[in-house]
Amino acid sequence: MAVVSSSSQLTCFSSIKRSSKWPLHRRSITLPPLPPPSKLWVVGMSTDGGATQYTSSSSSSSSDTNSPPPPPPPPPSSSPPSAKSVYGTAKIHDFCLGIPYGGVVMGGGLLGFIFSRNPASLASGFLFGAAFLALSISSLNTWRQAKSSLPLVFGQAVLSAALLWKNFQAYSLTKRLVPSGFYIVVSAGMLFFYLHVLMSGGNPPPKKLQSAATVTS
Repeated sequence: MAVVSSSSQLTCFSSIKRSSKWPLHRRSITLPPLPPPSKLWVVGMSTDGGATQYTSSSSSSSSDTNSPPPPPPPPPSSSPPSAKSVYGTAKIHDFCLGIPYGGVVMGGGLLGFIFSRNPASLASGFLFGAAFLALSISSLNTWRQAKSSLPLVFGQAVLSAALLWKNFQAYSLTKRLVPSGFYIVVSAGMLFFYLHVLMSGGNPPPKKLQSAATVTS
């Protein structure tokens, strides 16, 4: 009987010693991945050792804060100049009389050279005549482009005053009505005409704009 009890004690002691060598396996807890910032996750431990998760909505971000900013307003477009700032109230366009006047001055210089054989008359006639033609044609092109031609009108007025003074000096020396007296009368008339255009604010607008302004008024 004593042998049986001692053998049973040895068997129990060996089993306990063998079990003490076994590694203790711990239960690992796997946590869920991190959620996006728009939601809040709360992880807790249950009584049985498992992981329990609770989800609640978060108010940290909203659709209004993530919306793109409104586009900037477009830059103001440059409006074309109005008819009142470009055209004037003159009765006649400057080029309507300036082009024929330049031709008359050029022809007068040629005739003076033919009758007097004076190169100075030819040179002055062609110089003044070509200048009047150039300014008048430029004024016509500017008027067609709906731009102000007041600087060109002012240039023609200066040329008319210079031609008037030149012919007045020639008439005071020679007392001849042709060609000095003739140029004095024509140059004085053109000078007053150009001053009228300048004081009126420029050339009148085209007939289409005049009719449109009449209809709107």
